[in-house]
Parts: sequence; structure tokens; C-alpha cells
Amino acid sequence: MKFLDEAKIYIRSGNGGNGCVSFRREKFIPDGGPDGGNGGRGGSVIAECVSGLNTLIDYRYQQHFKAKKGQHGMGSQCTGVSAPDMILKLPVGTQIFEADKETLVADLTQVGQTVTLAEGGKGGLGNMCFKSSTNRAPREFTPGVEGAEHWLWLRLKLMSDAGLLGLPNAGKSTFLAATSRAKPKIADYPFTTLAPQLGVVYIDGKEFVLADIPGLIEGAHEGVGLGLKFLGHVERAGILLHLVDGTQDDVATAYKTIRRELKLYSAELAKKPELVALNKCDALTPEEIKEKSAALKKASKKKIWPISAVSGQGVKEVLREMMKVIEAHRLTVSSQQLADSN
Repeated sequence: MKFLDEAKIYIRSGNGGNGCVSFRREKFIPDGGPDGGNGGRGGSVIAECVSGLNTLIDYRYQQHFKAKKGQHGMGSQCTGVSAPDMILKLPVGTQIFEADKETLVADLTQVGQTVTLAEGGKGGLGNMCFKSSTNRAPREFTPGVEGAEHWLWLRLKLMSDAGLLGLPNAGKSTFLAATSRAKPKIADYPFTTLAPQLGVVYIDGKEFVLADIPGLIEGAHEGVGLGLKFLGHVERAGILLHLVDGTQDDVATAYKTIRRELKLYSAELAKKPELVALNKCDALTPEEIKEKSAALKKASKKKIWPISAVSGQGVKEVLREMMKVIEAHRLTVSSQQLADSN
């Protein structure tokens, strides 16, 4: 399935049905009172968060969503039938913005979460509702209320526990393939990954979701390369795993380039817990591993994890450390959600 993380849609809720002007006319009751019923409610447009989706591709080819009108009122005090609501099924992690792309309408983070995007118009009143002691045969009625219409932007931010960062060709896709059942495209050239990939990682009987985003380059925060479009997918992650290609000459500069882009894109993202791994150590001598780890440690001021996604060297140790941070992050998120619900 093709990946799409942004889409523009037009929505319109249904108009309410008009009220009815009618009088009771039966045998032996030639001058019965008013019996015009009310109009039915128009359909609302509702967004629902569902499982099993990880793309907005369904909203690329169909962009207009209009709910139906409510039925008009009828005689014999019959109220018009209300129109069904239109449900837009969206993947977990979808954010809904107004047309300005800045005003957040809703953030769908839990399966089953719903939000009404456009309320259906109320039905009008029939003449039965205007009967009074002084007006025994009213001919007044009210039309149904018109529905609302909006242009909205849908933006998907994948819900992952951890995110992979690194320059192009740092070995992120290889790492994801080695630690999960995901099957990303792997090749020996930059920008092999053109869309985010998700994989479920199992370690010591536990599991977490790992996201691999396309490689970042200098200027990514301004839209250079593929970075700006996909950096948002790791904003919800509890921890970042920063992979540095150990076969390149200047590992310190490679690390600093990514960190600079993170800070310029989002200070909050740059503050997330981070593990730094020197990848492709299977192609290095022990002396080179020691030398480059020292350079990377000096640049990052963090513990360096020498690993090889190809041979598996050091991979389990890194995954166990990630799992510790992820479990702590999950507890924090659960506590926050509980506090918000109360």
C-alpha cells in the first residue's frame, strides 16, 4: 500500500429537513388542527480513529465528503427521518487542522476516539409547534438549519515507541529488517528509504514499535531532502536511536549534522532520550572501532554502542536499553492520559 501522510479534504454536513405545514383532514373532522411534523436532522461528519491503517492514501483520490440532508416533516405529526452520519475512518496518529494548516482541530491518538468535524443541521419546526390558544390554525413553519462546510488538512504522525535517525546510508533500514519482520528496501546508495517504515521489535518477551524514517541531510529542517516531511513521524517516539555509519571518515561531523537539524526543527524533539550507536562495526578493525567510538563520544557526550546490524553484534544490548526507556515513557503517557480523563 502506498504511503501518504498528508491530505486536504472538503467536508459538508447535511441540512436539516424543513418543517411541514399540514392540517388534520379526516372524515367527520373537516376542520382539524395543525399536524405538520418537524424536519429530520442532517447528517454530521465524524472522524473516527481505527486500527489497521497506517496511511492516508484513501483521502488522495476522494477529497469531498458530504453528509445527506434530513427528511422534511410530513403531515399526521410525522417527523422526518434524520440522515445518517458520515464517518471518516482515520489511522492512529492523525492530526486534523483547519485550512490554515496551523489551527489544530483534533489529534487522534487512541483507537475508538471520535470527533465531530461538522454538526448536521437541525430540523425545522412544523406548524404543529406554533399552535396556541390565540392561533388555532397556524401556517408558520421553520426551514431546516443549513449544514456546516470546511476545508481541512489531515496529517499523519506515526505512533511509534522508538525512532531511527541518521544520515542517508547509515544502515537504518538494515537495522529495522534485522530486528523486526519489516521488509524495507535495502540498497547500497543514499535515500533508499523514501517513506517511513514501521516494525515491531521483540526482545526478552516484550515488544515495541520502531520507526525508520528517510535519511536526513543538512538543511532538512528547511525542507532540503526528505527530512522536513518525515521528521514529524518521530515526534511521538519515546526514544531515538541515532545510527552513525562507522565506515565514514568523520563520524563526529555526521552526528553533529543530525543533531543540528533536530534542534532547528523542534527543540522538544531534540530533548528526547537518545542512544548513539556506531553501526557497521563488522567492517572495522578493533582499533578503528575504539578510535571512532572515542570521537563520537566526545561529540555526543553520551555512551557509544558499537553495533553491526548485519552480524548482530551489540544489537540485543541496544534493544534492551531502548526497552527500559520505552517502558518508562509508556508509564508517563498513561499517567498523563489518566490525569486528562479525570
